[in-house]
Amino acid sequence: MPANNVPPSPSTVLGRQLGDELRKLREAAGLTTAQAADALDCTKGKISRIENGRVAVRLPDLTAMLHAYQAQDAVLSDRLTTLARKANRRRREGWWHQYGSVLGDTYRDYIEMESICDTIKTFQALLIPGLLQTPEYGRAVTVASRSWETAEQIDQFVQVRIARQERLTGEDPLELWAVLAEGVLRQQVGGPAVMNDQLEHLASIAELPNVTVQVLPFARGAHSSMVGPYLLLSFPRVSALDLVLTENPTGNIWMEQASEVAHYRRLFDDARTSALAPTESLGLIRRIAKEHRQ
Repeated sequence: MPANNVPPSPSTVLGRQLGDELRKLREAAGLTTAQAADALDCTKGKISRIENGRVAVRLPDLTAMLHAYQAQDAVLSDRLTTLARKANRRRREGWWHQYGSVLGDTYRDYIEMESICDTIKTFQALLIPGLLQTPEYGRAVTVASRSWETAEQIDQFVQVRIARQERLTGEDPLELWAVLAEGVLRQQVGGPAVMNDQLEHLASIAELPNVTVQVLPFARGAHSSMVGPYLLLSFPRVSALDLVLTENPTGNIWMEQASEVAHYRRLFDDARTSALAPTESLGLIRRIAKEHRQ
C-alpha cells in the first residue's frame, strides 16, 4: 500500500459509534437533520458527517447536540464525552504516526482499524497476509513493489509490518482467519530459502489459538473469491460498524455499507468451506515448505 495511494478513507470506528448514538438521540427527539442543523446553527451536511463519523465532534458541538435532543442524563453525557475524546485522540495518535513518510492514507487508516478490531477474516490470492509475514518475506515484497526509492524507506515499511504483528500475540490479541489460495504458498517470493522460512513461520503461527489458516487448493477449481483479495474487520459489540477492505494494484477501497459487508461475508464463507480444513492445510503448508528446501 504505497504512500501515493490516496483512495477514500473510512471514518474511525469510535467516531462512527459516537455518530450512531447521536443519530439515535436525534431521531428519538423527533428532529430531522435540518432541524438539528438549525439548533446548532450549522449545515445539514455537518450533522450528517458527524453522524457518519466522518468528522471529529468538538465538545461544544456535543454539548449543544445533547441539549437540542433533550438528552441531559449526566451518565449519558459523561459516556459520550469520553467517547468523543477517545475518538478525537485516536485520529491524531498511535505508534504508526511516526512512520508517516512511508504510509499512505489508506494504509494508515487500516492500521488504525486493525489496532482496535477484534476479528479479521481475509482471503488472499497472491501474498501471505502482512500479519503472518517474516521480515525477509516482507522485505522481498516491498522491494518488488518498486514503491520506495531508498533503503531507509524500505526498512521503515518492513518495521511497520512487523510492529503490526503484535496484535496477534500482545495483550487482548485479535482473532485472524486467513484463507490462502495455493498459489500463495508456491510463489517463490525472495527465493527458496526465504519461502521455506516463511512457510515454517506460517505453520508455527497457525497453531496459535487465535489464528486459523486454511488453504484453497488449485484442484478445487473456480470459486467466488477469485474477484481478488479482501479483508473483513469486525469490532467489539457493534457489528454494524464492520468494514471491508478490497485490495487492487491501483488503490485499495473501503466498504462500510451493510449490504457490501454482507456480500463479502458470503464470499468468505464460500472460500472457507471450499478450502482444506485447518489441520489438512497445515500438512500441505509443511509439505510445500519441504519442496522449497529441495
